[in-house]
Amino acid sequence: MVYKSNIIQKIQNKMKKITSLLLFTMIISFGYSQDKPAYLIYTKEGKKVSYGEMIKTLAQQNVVLFGEIHNNPISHWLELNLTKDLSQSKTLTLGAEMFEADNGLSLSNYVSGKTDNKTFTQETRLWPNYDTDYSQLVEFAKEKNLQFIATNIPRKYASLVFKSDFSALDSLTAEEKSWIAPLPIKFDPDLPTYQNILKMMGGHGSELLVKAQAIKDATMAHFILANYKPENLFLHFNGSFHSDDYEGILWYLKQENSSLKYATLSTVSQDNISELDKENIRKADFIICVDSSMTNTY
Repeated sequence: MVYKSNIIQKIQNKMKKITSLLLFTMIISFGYSQDKPAYLIYTKEGKKVSYGEMIKTLAQQNVVLFGEIHNNPISHWLELNLTKDLSQSKTLTLGAEMFEADNGLSLSNYVSGKTDNKTFTQETRLWPNYDTDYSQLVEFAKEKNLQFIATNIPRKYASLVFKSDFSALDSLTAEEKSWIAPLPIKFDPDLPTYQNILKMMGGHGSELLVKAQAIKDATMAHFILANYKPENLFLHFNGSFHSDDYEGILWYLKQENSSLKYATLSTVSQDNISELDKENIRKADFIICVDSSMTNTY
């Protein structure tokens, strides 16, 4: 009986050790893993929202502007996954700031399979981070036979505005003018976004800098609407600054067609993502809040 009692005691002690180890493991896991998300999604009011809830809302729109931080990997990962998930229920048309309108035919030819990747990369002015950050979007469009629109103004014409004002565009050829928004464009220098550009420049900026930004916004809006199809959802990728605070591209879209349903996303970076900073509230319909310690792509 003593022998059996000793065995039982040993088993009980061993079970206690196993139980203690499991509890310790659970505490460590909860304390150091569960509370370390790389990003959270918020509504414009600053309320946390799930990815699935965001997708449901975006699927009901006509045009979605995805505002990215150009070197943020979460932005690019979500762009690809959001595109894939929205394509499950909607026919998409894609467009992006990262492709300039005079390269539109080259982009279209590649996505439609008319040219190979070597020809595409030789003919197109690609951003330095194209391979890591945008090529997967283009390849997905190619795989699914989606239209992909080059929406941005050729950079040399935006530079021309910065140097010599909107009037410098008047002397362009008809072909060159086909790559920008119809002239003259509407322009409101008092929009807060444009005023913030001047503030950020610390007195070194000028209205010409703001006009160069405006011609980009106007051109992207123009090509979005020119290629919009009522049966499709137009998903556009651009730097957050081009659509934050419901201005920029969105301001021009609404000037031309206020009847469509628009939604915006903005990517922001915070040291603490558990609550949306006051300055980021109402930047967009959905705010992707990324931990500031996230490694950048460049």
